[in-house]
Amino acid sequence: MEYNHILVRFGELTTKGKNRKTFIQKLFQNTKEALLRFEHLTYELTYDRLYILLNGEDQKEVTEALKHVFGILSFSLAIKVPTELEAIKEAASFLVEKTEGQTFKIDTKRNDKNFPMTSPEISRSVAGYIFHHTQKDLSVDVHHPDIRIRIELRQKDSYVMNDVIHGAGGYPVGIGGKALLMLSGGIDSPVAGYLTMKRGVEIECIHFASPPYTSDRAREKVLELVGKLNAYQPTIRVHVIPFTDLQLAIYEHTPESYAMTVMRRMMYRIAQRVAEQENCLAISNGESIGQVASQTLDSMKAINCVIDMPVIRPVVCMDKIEIMELARQIGTYDISIRPYEDCCTIFTPKQPATKPRREKCETYEQGWDFNQMVEDCVAARETLIIGLDAVDENADLF
Repeated sequence: MEYNHILVRFGELTTKGKNRKTFIQKLFQNTKEALLRFEHLTYELTYDRLYILLNGEDQKEVTEALKHVFGILSFSLAIKVPTELEAIKEAASFLVEKTEGQTFKIDTKRNDKNFPMTSPEISRSVAGYIFHHTQKDLSVDVHHPDIRIRIELRQKDSYVMNDVIHGAGGYPVGIGGKALLMLSGGIDSPVAGYLTMKRGVEIECIHFASPPYTSDRAREKVLELVGKLNAYQPTIRVHVIPFTDLQLAIYEHTPESYAMTVMRRMMYRIAQRVAEQENCLAISNGESIGQVASQTLDSMKAINCVIDMPVIRPVVCMDKIEIMELARQIGTYDISIRPYEDCCTIFTPKQPATKPRREKCETYEQGWDFNQMVEDCVAARETLIIGLDAVDENADLF
């Protein structure tokens, strides 16, 4: 006897009413995409569960991949047996025997109300069988058992489990539309991308490169960060913007204290144009209030006003320590701290304005034809597709 199924439980999808079917279908599609490399898996989708038949695939590898699928509340490795009391008892006894612990509890959920026993009666019967058919010295603990056996009893088949693995939660990626993530090589923006996807929003990324002031290693770092985010969205498009000429023009025509603010205004303009062309509904970024000069509320107001597209800031009220901890959890932290500078850090002014005024920004921007340079940046962008078996649109494979 061995595990032959994985039982998947849905998360916030259960609150969606008339939209529930759409959410579940999207989750099903995303789950199959995340498990595409496991060729022998088969699936059964019901109103409140997804059942995955392992068919000999490595259960550890499959469960590890499932942990990254947004929309899954939890899942369990399960033994599927006929809905017959003796078969259920044997499976439960087998799981207790192979699991470490001296106390146990049986939880039964009876979906088939025509079964001749109630859930408590089934639990007591299975517990009695375990006492008489295992080699362990066991006792029942209904509050804090070492071993918790879960039985889901359905009309034809039942599922016996002894563990619950937490899923990623949230909504299925793509159910909430698409956003363009402003991705630097730092700690915050990959975390913002993760949190954006967790709310069901698919992402594309935009990265501003200023060669030769930024290096190929800085670019490679960004693409590695996208590779980590691929665990949650298997294919991600990345738009690399050649920003050198525009950035130099900013520092030529703008006082040093306002250069960062004007640069961010230009980035926002470029991001909105790319977002519109790629059918993105919003821009997402890693801004956190007060963390740097360009992220004070005054700065955000002076910067944000150049576009009319919603800006999602998932980490806006998080402490840096909180952001760093989440970055470690998703595997981006060690990549982000590599010492390869991006275009936001190479020309950092000594005393940037923390309370910039919109009127001053507009006055400085009137000094040259930045609109054409913005359009040139958008037109000259390089688009890559990062993910398993992805094809780069510009034949520059990663």
